[in-house]
Amino acid sequence: MNTEPERKFGVVAVGVGRAGSVRIWDLRNPHASSAFLNLIGFVSRQELGSIDEVPQISLEDALSSQEVEVAFICSESTSHEDYIRQFLNAGKHVLVEYPMTPSWVAAKDLWELAEQKGKVLHEEHVELLMEEFAFLKKEVVGKDLLKGSLLFTAAPLEEERFGFPAFSGISRLTWLVCLFGELSLMSATLEE
Repeated sequence: MNTEPERKFGVVAVGVGRAGSVRIWDLRNPHASSAFLNLIGFVSRQELGSIDEVPQISLEDALSSQEVEVAFICSESTSHEDYIRQFLNAGKHVLVEYPMTPSWVAAKDLWELAEQKGKVLHEEHVELLMEEFAFLKKEVVGKDLLKGSLLFTAAPLEEERFGFPAFSGISRLTWLVCLFGELSLMSATLEE
């Protein structure tokens, strides 16, 4: 029995930071969930040549290539909207790392553009796919969160590249909403 898929989608990773590097590694070490994907290359603003034998290609080549059918957007948050729009307008499917954009209006516009183009636009919150989250989800079944606090202790990110300070902690709030449902905010503070 041949387990090789008949058709593979050509993929390009945009951004080679933490998320992009993980995407490239996953695509180079295929498992069942990525059997239909063929990594064509990566796009970066830096001149890197190649990473682990994966070639760097220009943004223009990725947008115009018939071989590239899907873009994985793994760059800093503030560039997501522009990359999504460019790839959708070029007729490509897009998977974007959370967050798609800090603006609800812009996100709605991008969903409409994807629908107009007949392309898939998928926002992935990779933390919700991790084993730790699956374990927590099983542990809290039937339980209510009565009161709690969320302490986000990571270093601040550059606001002009990654969004406003609280945006970095929103993914943790997403965990809580997925686990317990609607939340009510009592207070919030920012300490530097």
